[in-house]
Amino acid sequence: MRPDTPAENVDHTAEAARLERTAGLYPEDAETLLLRAAAHLELSGDRPAASTLYDRLLSSADSLDNPHLVRALKASNLWEYGHEAEARAIIDGIRTTAPRDPGPWVIAAEALEAHDELQAAADTFTEAASLFVPDATEPPPATHPVLYGRHRVRRMLGLPHDDWDTLADSLHTSSVTLDELHDPKRVWSLGSDNPAELEAEISRLRAELGAYREALSRPFPVAILHWPAPELTELLSAYPTLTSEYPSHEAHLSTIESSLRELSASGTPNLGIVTGTVPSYEAFAASEGTSPDDATLLPQYATTLAARGRAVAWPPQRGAECWCGVGRVYGDCHGHTGG
Repeated sequence: MRPDTPAENVDHTAEAARLERTAGLYPEDAETLLLRAAAHLELSGDRPAASTLYDRLLSSADSLDNPHLVRALKASNLWEYGHEAEARAIIDGIRTTAPRDPGPWVIAAEALEAHDELQAAADTFTEAASLFVPDATEPPPATHPVLYGRHRVRRMLGLPHDDWDTLADSLHTSSVTLDELHDPKRVWSLGSDNPAELEAEISRLRAELGAYREALSRPFPVAILHWPAPELTELLSAYPTLTSEYPSHEAHLSTIESSLRELSASGTPNLGIVTGTVPSYEAFAASEGTSPDDATLLPQYATTLAARGRAVAWPPQRGAECWCGVGRVYGDCHGHTGG
């Protein structure tokens, strides 16, 4: 499916089947691909089939990157077609284990919110905020949905603002404030006979939709290919003609950082890095009917890895490890102005 395909023109069942087939070809990407397939099944209305995919993933939970996210998605889906008790049990388990990723928390809290469990939703959002934004300062982008969701639910409960709510207000950049977007009285405007009130509500809804689109948007990344040192050694040993592309590993790493900085300076958005492996590259070359020693294949390989959800955003978040994999903080490694 093309990224710009209108949602109403998508055959969700066919897209889910395509993603399942792709997962069979690329088992290392099965988690990402099957989660997308499950989402399409939910949109098609086949929620039991989506649950089957979630169970398929969870049957190999030891190899999952984010099993808590899969469980949260499964709980949300189960509740939508009548399995409330099981969904609640899964959500309770997520809250107890306290995963270190905001995604499962947001999905669990929004599932509670969608079923009018507002206090439980607020408590779940607050637990997540305590975990990820303990001092209410400089939260990374991944935590923003936690703060926005908490603000929304607390507004519906009529609770006064606290430091986290104030922080959410400061992070929100839409022309319509969070207080307006999350005002419980807005529902009355939708039933008004006053054209001015209706027009104002339409403007707020447009702003809210824009904020959701921005939050959910995952534009196709411009990704640079990265070879870890052992992989690059193996690659050049097998295909020495590629030495002209990679004179040394140190030069390779330096080129990645400088290329990304140039792209960023030119205004290119959504930059990322994908990490290659020799077996994966050879398989890709075979699928393209091309020899792996063809240097023109390298950017195509990078694009394919990005399309399969393998890109890691650049630059790393503040305090995160450097993309090069040596274990140092990015700011002290390739993120250093002199590095």
